[in-house]
Amino acid sequence: MYIVAALYHFTRFDDPDTLRPVIREICEAHGLCGTLLLAREGINGTVAGGRDSIDALLAHLRTLPGCEGLEHKESTASDMPFNRMKVRLKREIVTMGQPDVDPTAGTGHYVEPEDWNALIESEDVAVIDTRNDYEVAIGTFKGAVDPETKSFGEFPAWWQANKQRFHNKRIAMFCTGGIRCEKSTNYLLGQGVEEVFHLKGGILKYLERIPEGQSTWDGECFVFDGRVSVGHGLKEGRHKLCYACRRPLEPEDLRRDTYEAGVTCHHCVEETSDADKARFRERQKQIVLAHQRGEAHIG
Repeated sequence: MYIVAALYHFTRFDDPDTLRPVIREICEAHGLCGTLLLAREGINGTVAGGRDSIDALLAHLRTLPGCEGLEHKESTASDMPFNRMKVRLKREIVTMGQPDVDPTAGTGHYVEPEDWNALIESEDVAVIDTRNDYEVAIGTFKGAVDPETKSFGEFPAWWQANKQRFHNKRIAMFCTGGIRCEKSTNYLLGQGVEEVFHLKGGILKYLERIPEGQSTWDGECFVFDGRVSVGHGLKEGRHKLCYACRRPLEPEDLRRDTYEAGVTCHHCVEETSDADKARFRERQKQIVLAHQRGEAHIG
């Protein structure tokens, strides 16, 4: 059983590229796999490995400038959910494209999972899911507004086009682990919205701490690793991934005529060319051959 640790922390890194070598060295020395993103605004990522390995990485990350209070969320996976370890330098650790947004200057009010249901059931509260459309499609909170965005960078334009819908409403926002809400709530505060709240620890913390019988969550939560989705208690979900378009699939979707493993699904069958499908088909062939040899294919 592997420990999967999801983490983020907003802080100021004057030269994040200088932090990469040691982080990569620690991850590789401890057999960790996953992705960590570094930017001037902080760190974000998910890694998987053994208990001691995860603890060693977290201990180092908490020595980085301003990261003493770095928090993380843990779940488990029966198989290693990542193929390799990547430590990358980015302009933003979660891309919103709003240079004036700064979560370290202020965010919405944090709401503990145990208090979330009471808040979102209030008549004067509008609940907004800040995730992408394909994530929302497999699970969300009952009654939540779906902005139908394909990327987080589309959220500001969506808000400007729809803000009148939320006049005189308190705004409650949520996302997978909390990082998008750090930026989206700061953005709304900058737009003059006075009462903004967000779910502390995100959906993952809610599913971990709230019993299913008391939950207002409907469906499963998409995660960006080999598990694809998790449910209450952070148990591995039933979804699979289309490795052509990276969208989640229900078990019954695998029986559709449009589904070909690694090549196409009902979401993307009309989106890719014959040349694309031929390339995906060759990649899938190499994946199968690698598995037959007992090797992991990193493509």
